[in-house]
Amino acid sequence: MTLSIYQIDAFCEKIFKGNPAAVVPLENWIDEKLMQNIAMENNLAETVFFVFHKDHYQIRWFTPESEIRLCGHATLAAAHYLFEHTKYNDNKVVFKSHLSGELIVEKNENGLTLDFPSQKASAITKPLFIEKALGKTVQQCYEQGMFIVAELDSEEEVRSLTPDFNLINKESPDLGIIATAKGDNVDFVSRFFHPGIGINEDPVTGSAHTVLIPFWSEKLNKKHMIAHQISKRGGVLHCVDKGERVLISGKAVTYLKGEIFV
Repeated sequence: MTLSIYQIDAFCEKIFKGNPAAVVPLENWIDEKLMQNIAMENNLAETVFFVFHKDHYQIRWFTPESEIRLCGHATLAAAHYLFEHTKYNDNKVVFKSHLSGELIVEKNENGLTLDFPSQKASAITKPLFIEKALGKTVQQCYEQGMFIVAELDSEEEVRSLTPDFNLINKESPDLGIIATAKGDNVDFVSRFFHPGIGINEDPVTGSAHTVLIPFWSEKLNKKHMIAHQISKRGGVLHCVDKGERVLISGKAVTYLKGEIFV
């Protein structure tokens, strides 16, 4: 069996920036173990698989270690593939995930916009390991779904983090840590760490912003915001808080296309 594969950099305007995703379009679903092995072989943060079904695309995402519930940048990459490399002629694509429901991506003059469910975090007692793992003082911690949000004092503190990934993996294998602070030149900044699913640091994390957008919207009293994920590759996200949904906009570029022989 031969499968097409594309590597697409999401939330950026040129290659080698943003967050790379492997995109594997399918005519029919293949065995789950095979999808996991392909993701492991790709060794990128996420590999996305999708199949056309009636009036939408069913979608699934895999890290090198496991299937995950939601992935923003790989969904953006999948939509980019459809818009740029197929005869898809609508400006909106609907994906449906059995783990995260309906996800919409719309093409517009500013790039691509993800329309995702909002996830509001709740304050929690600071986990005992968190400050040692991050090496910084944490103002407050919050939790939502697969994320712990650690609020820091400044952009510089987020930028200069040198996390202890072994400690994070030991103490929080199931929950990724979002370190965030108010931005100097944008509304807010972040970094994301989740070694428990094989991602020490994710370059740009759309799903994390489904939590960060309502969090910072309330703190800043703003509905429209610009975010910067200040990883080594980095990425800029244009964000809108719409209550039950959030809009996350960015651009994407194709790095390669090829074939998988399995």
